[in-house]
Amino acid sequence: MIQLYDITKVYPNEIKALDNVTIRFPKGSFNFLVGPSGAGKSTLIKLIYREEFPTRGRVIFNGRNVTRMRRREVPFLRRKIGMVFQDFRLLPQKTVYENVAFALEIAGASSRVIKKAVPAALEVVGLKQKAGVFPGHLSGGEQQRVSVSRAIVNNPDLIIADEPTGNLDPETAWELMRLFLDINQSGTTILMVTHARDIVNEMKQRVIELAGGQVVRDEEKGTYSL
Repeated sequence: MIQLYDITKVYPNEIKALDNVTIRFPKGSFNFLVGPSGAGKSTLIKLIYREEFPTRGRVIFNGRNVTRMRRREVPFLRRKIGMVFQDFRLLPQKTVYENVAFALEIAGASSRVIKKAVPAALEVVGLKQKAGVFPGHLSGGEQQRVSVSRAIVNNPDLIIADEPTGNLDPETAWELMRLFLDINQSGTTILMVTHARDIVNEMKQRVIELAGGQVVRDEEKGTYSL
């Protein structure tokens, strides 16, 4: 589904963020991306999302070379990728329903599609009853579930989660991880950047470790560190 071939990324300040990285993310896989700060994790995500371009190499998403897409094609790529962030990134002036609907609105969905898809996405995360509530009246765990709902409402092929449990207490973090597992089992590919050692060690999914811009470990049913 996603292949990164011989990816090197050098920023204008001559910092090499990624150095000859090749990784494949099969459809329906669950992948943890780990490593110290500055290892290249954020750069890798930005390359998949076409927020950055590689200096060398290719990024293939569903058979298409992302780096060669025309600008007008990029929104269609991003509709296939749901993003979940540590800081939720909800719009405070919009209700839960409106936050999730916004992801469809910017994708050009009709009001008919929105009215059907948003309640369904909120039901998946257990927040259908909170549709009219504003984010400021929700707990941190509930806000993160809204962001997950927003990420899945377009029925994406891939969800990228960047430290999604970083602002959550341990119990709520595990509830969120069970939700991600359910979504993954429905066929959605998950790529999760995390420093949550206990979660990675317990879940025993694929673990890809970056260090110094290179893949130093790619382990099925892996742990946070050897």
